[in-house]
Amino acid sequence: MIDITKIRAITLDLDDTLWPVWPTIGRAETALQAWLATHAPSTAVLSADAELKKAVRAEINARYSDRAHDLSFLRLQSIRALLQQAGDPQHLAEPAFEVFFAERQRVDLFDDALPALRFWSQRYPVIALSNGNADVHRVGIGQHFHASVSAQSLGVAKPDLRIFVAGAAAAGVQTHEVLHIGDDAHADCVGALAAGMQVAWLNREGHDWTHGDTRPHLEVRDLHALCASWPDYVA
Repeated sequence: MIDITKIRAITLDLDDTLWPVWPTIGRAETALQAWLATHAPSTAVLSADAELKKAVRAEINARYSDRAHDLSFLRLQSIRALLQQAGDPQHLAEPAFEVFFAERQRVDLFDDALPALRFWSQRYPVIALSNGNADVHRVGIGQHFHASVSAQSLGVAKPDLRIFVAGAAAAGVQTHEVLHIGDDAHADCVGALAAGMQVAWLNREGHDWTHGDTRPHLEVRDLHALCASWPDYVA
């Protein structure tokens, strides 16, 4: 169990913790494809080929392996590579990416997300700690966050110890005074445990723990169950 008396701040994952990420990415891909069909039809034809697009992304990931933490950069380069291959103007890469990125911020929150955010943000500094490129302010939940630390901004991704240390620093506390909450057993839980944080694993799908004997302090199926650790929480 977590010890709430020792918590002075909360770091919180975003994708698949507060909202399901793949429906969001799917809508963003659809918006990008529609934009390309109007502004770069030849690129749209290539982009509609799932295997070709996958191969282009794999090549970009390999070429820029030192930028694996920066999903926005990799997405932009993938769009640029498709434009180049199709013979369309390269300057279209930036506006095309902005179409994708804007739609990527339109998320459908899990039902338990807002009640939990309201509850925690009234009691602690809450820090977004994400490997993704969602912007809590563009998503519309920025008022619940004290700060955001992303892999893109810091240059390292979870489970790297440095991103957890940066999250604690953003809250003005030590890592052992932080409760980290996230859905990814490896990136979130293993990383935060190594940083000395208390850890709550949000295991919505009921996956098995396969990362050794050191386990999260608490495993829950939803955020209501986690908030119930506080005696004054009312769902």
